[in-house]
Amino acid sequence: MSTMISWQMVERNKPLVRTESPIPEPGAGEVVIKVAGCGVCHTDLGFFYDNVPMKSEMPITLGHEISGIVEAVGEGAEDWKGCAAVIPAVMPCGECADCKEGRGNICMKQKMPGNDIQGGFASHILVPAKQLCKVAIDENMKPVSKTDITLEELSVVADAITTPYQAIVEAKLAEEDMAVFIGVGGVGGFGALLAKSFGATVVAIDVDQEKLNNLAPYLDATFNVKEVPFKDLRKQVYGVAKETGRSRTHLKIFETSGTAAGQKTAYGLMTFGSHLSVVGFTLDTVEIRLSNLMAFNATARGNWGCIPEYYRPVVDLILDGKMPLKPFVKTFPLDSINEVFENAHNRKYNQRPIMVP
Repeated sequence: MSTMISWQMVERNKPLVRTESPIPEPGAGEVVIKVAGCGVCHTDLGFFYDNVPMKSEMPITLGHEISGIVEAVGEGAEDWKGCAAVIPAVMPCGECADCKEGRGNICMKQKMPGNDIQGGFASHILVPAKQLCKVAIDENMKPVSKTDITLEELSVVADAITTPYQAIVEAKLAEEDMAVFIGVGGVGGFGALLAKSFGATVVAIDVDQEKLNNLAPYLDATFNVKEVPFKDLRKQVYGVAKETGRSRTHLKIFETSGTAAGQKTAYGLMTFGSHLSVVGFTLDTVEIRLSNLMAFNATARGNWGCIPEYYRPVVDLILDGKMPLKPFVKTFPLDSINEVFENAHNRKYNQRPIMVP
């Protein structure tokens, strides 16, 4: 096969266009991956529907949650031939000062599929090899796992799971803490499940009761902010801490909704010693009293993507069956992408959509 299929954004808010083109030739240090699956992320929808700024001009193939099999290799990447891999959503250069300091997610030369380079809503993708996360597979091309997880389902490790993982690590979440996730769609839902695997008490907050119901069996408490006034919400969240033997001063809040309302809620829940991680993105502005950070001796930190070094422990955690994944993802054929985008934009899915070529 010498031709690849991709679904390209030619104009924002217009249907993605099916395109055929030659499969690119990998250069030195590069590989061509045959895509197994590519998750649909809130960021993709932001690029498509909301005019979120991009690094590349259109037409561009979106998609940055990608897994697949290495089909062709360039000079220096020969050992990758035939390997299965998850492609990091943010691929730093690995050579600059920030990368060498372990801050690769702010590397100025980073490459993000579907933004800096062509993305994964395609049959093939050309990427640098050095940041890939290898996945052991058996003779049937299935991941070697204690579960029945598939390679296409592992695609959402890139971004949807590793992004909250990095935020959790940087928040230094531990068993004595209580984690509160505001907005439990893709990233927030996976973040809540991850936090539970760390041994923390975990609370989920959302406006979608079905999402909360799906997570409830795995978490300590869920709250629908449509039904609970904010003052009561604070009392009830702090009450969960007391009931589960956690101190209010060990509160780690993760804003994963990417909405102004969610950010206000997250900031309003802060108390003495709290840590706030801003993981979701919105173009909206939020008015807050910044002095609360001083008064509470609290911290707030943003989180962009995830450094490739964290991908291995996340993949291992899933393959070892320590975090449920399969109930929270659903695959679709790639040629249904326009319908899936529309449904995802209208929040009709309670599982992470994965496009399969």
